[in-house]
Amino acid sequence: MLSQEDIGRFRAGDSDAVRLVYREYGRLVYAVARNLLGSPQLAEEATQQTFLKAWRSAATVEPGRDLAPWLATIARRTAIDIHRQESRETAGNLEDVPVAHPAIVQEATAIERTYDVWQVRQALDELPADERAVVQLQHLEGLTQTAVAERLNLPVGTVKSRAHRAHKKLAARLGHLREGFD
Repeated sequence: MLSQEDIGRFRAGDSDAVRLVYREYGRLVYAVARNLLGSPQLAEEATQQTFLKAWRSAATVEPGRDLAPWLATIARRTAIDIHRQESRETAGNLEDVPVAHPAIVQEATAIERTYDVWQVRQALDELPADERAVVQLQHLEGLTQTAVAERLNLPVGTVKSRAHRAHKKLAARLGHLREGFD
């Protein structure tokens, strides 16, 4: 997670801060571009262009603003531009394009889902290791609390309390994602 000082340095155009922003958000930007373009090479190009555009307009970022949505928007627009450019260069019959091609799929949904998944992964990474292990075993491997206790060689009560603490932290960090489901 970048500090406000790092973001301030990024806004000022500091090249070291730009590298920090790239390290922090590069995978997100690449994932957005890859979902839209369907090509690793084009996604890499879109990622480079996105960070170049972000660097050029860094001074416009509001202090205290999370950079992830801003960068995801730039990545989406850049990927669309690249897709249009590629489409003009390789125009063909629409009937020749497979139905599941990323350019035909609902791109806004895919981008939002990619960003949501990224936020969940970030929130999991920020949990203490003991709480993260419990959550991963329960939700990713589908184990019961008793099975988690056996796997980690812990009392069931300890697993329950760690799971409760972890879920409270995740709910606080990710509660905004539930708004679309209520």
